[in-house]
Amino acid sequence: MSEEMVTMGRISGLFGVRGWFKVYSHTMPREGILKYSPWYLKSKTGWEERNVLQGHRQGKGVVASIEGCDDRDQAAELMDCDIAVRRDQLPKLTENEFYWSDLQGLRVETLEGTGLGKVSHLFETGANDVVVVKGDRERLIPYTWGEAIRSVDLEDGLMVVDWDPDF
Repeated sequence: MSEEMVTMGRISGLFGVRGWFKVYSHTMPREGILKYSPWYLKSKTGWEERNVLQGHRQGKGVVASIEGCDDRDQAAELMDCDIAVRRDQLPKLTENEFYWSDLQGLRVETLEGTGLGKVSHLFETGANDVVVVKGDRERLIPYTWGEAIRSVDLEDGLMVVDWDPDF
């Protein structure tokens, strides 16, 4: 089942005494994670399906309640659980659009075919997203489609970049 799951965040703290908890969301905007139900929580025993009952933005973060979590002790048992959704719950993408989770693990090569490593993860900056490539060393490559990022082939597991291997 994990192949069809996309991690959207994790439970990061407790909120009140009625089973609510804080959510660290990977979605933009942060409260976008609340649009999906059910959530799948990854515990020691595997993925567990839970319907989202309520949630809202709270300061810079998100808080939520789910079915079967009625008090602070039950919420505490869920601390640090990953929150995922089924891939088929996500909006369909257009050509040359990708979910970050699809890019992680891709081999990265220059236009000339020089291997730079694999995509470790991506992160946001004010200007553009950045691809972190780990190989002989770590490289930070701006995710600028058509400029630094020339092509992505999910079937072959390859991202081609216009990037100087010495940089």
